[in-house]
Amino acid sequence: MRYLTRRTLTLAGCIAASLGAGSAMAQQKEILLGAQCDRVGPTQIVATAYCPAMHDYAALINSKGGIGGFRIRIDEIDNNYQVPPAIEAYERHKQMGAVSYLIWGTPQALALKPRLEQDRIPGTSPGFGSAAAADGKKYPYVFPIAATYWSQGAAAIDFAKRRLGGNLKGKKIAYLYFDNPAGLEPLPVIKDIQELEGFELRTFAVPSPGVEMGAQILDISQRYRPDFVIAHLFGRAPSVAIKDLKRAGFPLSKVLGLVWASGEPDIIAAGGFALAEGYNTMQFAGVGTDYPVLNEIRAMYQKEGKPVPPAMETSVYYNRAILNTALHVEAVRIAVQAKGGKAPTGEDVKAAFERIKDFTLGGLLPPLEVTAADHEGGGWVQVFTIKGGKFVADGPWFRAYRDVVQKHLAAAH
Repeated sequence: MRYLTRRTLTLAGCIAASLGAGSAMAQQKEILLGAQCDRVGPTQIVATAYCPAMHDYAALINSKGGIGGFRIRIDEIDNNYQVPPAIEAYERHKQMGAVSYLIWGTPQALALKPRLEQDRIPGTSPGFGSAAAADGKKYPYVFPIAATYWSQGAAAIDFAKRRLGGNLKGKKIAYLYFDNPAGLEPLPVIKDIQELEGFELRTFAVPSPGVEMGAQILDISQRYRPDFVIAHLFGRAPSVAIKDLKRAGFPLSKVLGLVWASGEPDIIAAGGFALAEGYNTMQFAGVGTDYPVLNEIRAMYQKEGKPVPPAMETSVYYNRAILNTALHVEAVRIAVQAKGGKAPTGEDVKAAFERIKDFTLGGLLPPLEVTAADHEGGGWVQVFTIKGGKFVADGPWFRAYRDVVQKHLAAAH
C-alpha cells in the first residue's frame, strides 16, 4: 500500500476513537462513501479546495443527525492522479464496505469502470471521465452528474456564437487543449457543429505538463488571429494560457475556459483577477459564497468555535465538491428511505441516483434530472465572466446542440 494516504470524516470531522473500538451495532449505523483525491500531485490546484469540501458537507449532514439515523462517513485516499494507486484505493474501499464512490481523474474513471460494474458500486465523475458515460444503459454504474466534455464543447460553441453576434459562418475559432484523451474528447462534437455552423476551426495541442505553450500562443495571437478561443486545459496549464494570452495582447473577453480552466486558483496563479479581466469561465456548479448550504457550513464551524476554512473562499472547486458529495448523500437518503430505514447496498444507491430530481441546494446545482438513461443530468452549464475583480454570471444555466451530443452518445460503445 505504498501509494496511499487516507483521510476519513464522521460526525465531528473525524472518526471518533470510540467508533474504532466500538460495537458492531455502532459500525452498522454508518454508511461509507469511498473518495479519491490528489493533494500532492499534478491536479492539487483543484484538490486544495475540492477535497476539504467533501468532508465539510458530510460533517454538516452528520451535525443534523445524518441520514435516517446513519452517519455519513467519507474515507479519502490520495491517488496522486495515477491509475495504479487509484485501483489500489478502490479495492481497499470495496473491502471496507463503500456503497458509492467519488472518483478522481479521467484516466482513473476509465480504469475503475469495469470494477464498479462488477461490484455494483456507483461512482461519480462530475465534469470529467468519459463523455459516453452519460448513457446509463451503456455505463450503468458510472454517473457524470454534470456536463460531460461533449456537452461542454457544444455549450462553448453556443456561447461563442452568442458573443459573435449570433452567426458563426466564416468566423475563426481556436481550440487550445491539453494533449491527452480528456483534452481531445470534445473535438468530435465541436467538429460536427463546425459543419452545421460553417466556422473555421484550428486546434492547438499543449503537451504535458502544460507549462510551456509560447509557440501555441504566438501562433494563435499573431498568425491565426481567431475570433474566439476555447481553452480546454487542466492543472497548471490554465494559468499559463491566461497569462501568455494577456501578454500577447489577445483580448481575454474572446476566450472561454472549459470547466477545469475556470477556478480561482487558475486566475490567481495567472496574476490575479485584475490581469484576467474579461476572461470567461464555464461552470457546472454555482460560483460564489452566498448559497444556503455554504451559509450552513460556515454556521457549523462558528458554532463549534472553529475558524471557517480558507478553502471556502475558493468557491469554484469547493462548490463543485459540494455538488458531488451532496448528490451522493441525496442518493443515500433515497435508498435508505426506499429500504424502510435499512442500510443500502451499492445497487440500492445506484437505483437511487437514477431518481434524483429537483435537488438544487438553493441554486448551487443546475436543474439536473438523473435517470436510468441519462446519468449526466441534462448537460447544464453556466458561464461566469471576470468583471471588476470577481466572477459575474453571464446568464442562466443553459445547454446546447443536444441533438449532436445525443448522436455521439448513440454511437459510443
